[in-house]
Amino acid sequence: MTRATLLENGLVIDGSGAAGRPGDVLLLGDRIAAVGEGLWGTLPEGLAQADVKRVDCTGLAITPGFVDVHTHDDAIVLNHPEMLPKVSQGITTVVTGNCGISLAPFVVQKPEPPLNLLGTDSFRFDSVDAYERAVAAAQPAVNVAVLIGHTTLRFACMDDLTRAATAEEVAAMCALLEKCMEGGAAGMSSGLFYEPAFAAPAEEVVALARVVSRFGGVYSTHLRDEMAKIVEALHEAGDTAFSAGVPLIVSHHKCAGPANWGRTKTTLPLIESLAARQPVAMDVYPYVAGSTVLREDLVDGVIDVLVSWSTPHPEMTGRTLASVAAEWGVDQKAACRRLQPGGACYFQMHEDDVKRVIAHPLTMIGSDGLPHDQHPHPRLWGAFPRVLARYWREQKLFSLETAIYKMTGLSARNFRLHQRGQLQPGWHADVVVLDPARVRDVATYEDPIALSEGIEKVFVNGELAYVAGTADAANAKVQARAGRLLKRHAA
Repeated sequence: MTRATLLENGLVIDGSGAAGRPGDVLLLGDRIAAVGEGLWGTLPEGLAQADVKRVDCTGLAITPGFVDVHTHDDAIVLNHPEMLPKVSQGITTVVTGNCGISLAPFVVQKPEPPLNLLGTDSFRFDSVDAYERAVAAAQPAVNVAVLIGHTTLRFACMDDLTRAATAEEVAAMCALLEKCMEGGAAGMSSGLFYEPAFAAPAEEVVALARVVSRFGGVYSTHLRDEMAKIVEALHEAGDTAFSAGVPLIVSHHKCAGPANWGRTKTTLPLIESLAARQPVAMDVYPYVAGSTVLREDLVDGVIDVLVSWSTPHPEMTGRTLASVAAEWGVDQKAACRRLQPGGACYFQMHEDDVKRVIAHPLTMIGSDGLPHDQHPHPRLWGAFPRVLARYWREQKLFSLETAIYKMTGLSARNFRLHQRGQLQPGWHADVVVLDPARVRDVATYEDPIALSEGIEKVFVNGELAYVAGTADAANAKVQARAGRLLKRHAA
């Protein structure tokens, strides 16, 4: 018998940006069968009332499942497929392979930085097809869309990453990327900010992006510079995508470092000017701290730095770099060197810049969470509810419908996720039931592993994946794991 669930008497926010309206949503199998009012009395022919599970959503909102457009969940969907940090936020689809870093297509036993952001034991996939088989075997609780990392391609095809690729190496990378696009990858990402990709000239990236363009994919980039040279980096990204004929996604847009605070007044109009000639979007996480590997060049003695993991000194996890340096009697750069390899949260943004970016019409929401960190950034568990609590309900930067659109319809459209991101009959049944009055993030920098509140029920491909019930993340349970790998769907 086909599974049927009727969500009744809720505020239906369909993910298009349109005003919410009272109504019901009928889920039938893995699809949305109907959206409207009074659906109990107008069930589809052949569907008996006795076969329908009714869920009263009075006082609650019914929305599409959230799409986390910026993740590093490539390995965690395989190793911990319950995906509690994400599904408990209402996230039903994750986009992996961001910042130039993807598991496929590269096989190695000990990945070097920044590949180790994905963990150290999962680089065993030489193709998207191989990764897809692993996803199918793991049966994660969320859907997975795959970007192919430029840095991963460089590791796979080059013996020296401190230089530009030769013509032969570019050809090898293009051939690998073409195979991945044929396997259904959504596009390519770059992380020119990171040392293994920094030496790559724009021409190298353009050649690869042209492969993506042929398949109707997208190009997402962690800019070469998010600090003093951010304007130049934005021009480079725009020109790269424009030359290749591919849509551009600017990853986690920020103006980092105190000397750059306020420069979103310049960067956002620049992004708008790029968007006037080509498809452009950006994502953001709703925090003033970023998180990545420990890097000495990011330690300036001014901003706070919180250690999220350290291989040689795991006992320093959760400590500020300043306190570690003081205990060791060294400066912070020296402490950073002694802690490596490791990771950290860098408090490098200004709240006013975050608000400008998050409110911009081109902006989607992404968590950028690092699930392998011992003491992760709180965005891993709380990014999406935080947008709703802090920036919609408290600060009123936008309407609830706009907030949901930034998490659903806009994201699905930009990443070409076929028939997802909106509540429409016939579309995939990724659905969230939430309490607008209560939804909020609970995770903090001090206690980052904590369930958000107000996400009441989450359905993935029509199956009930998550039900709120316990405030304890250690005891919360994922109900069903119905996620799948999503193949690219060209516009």
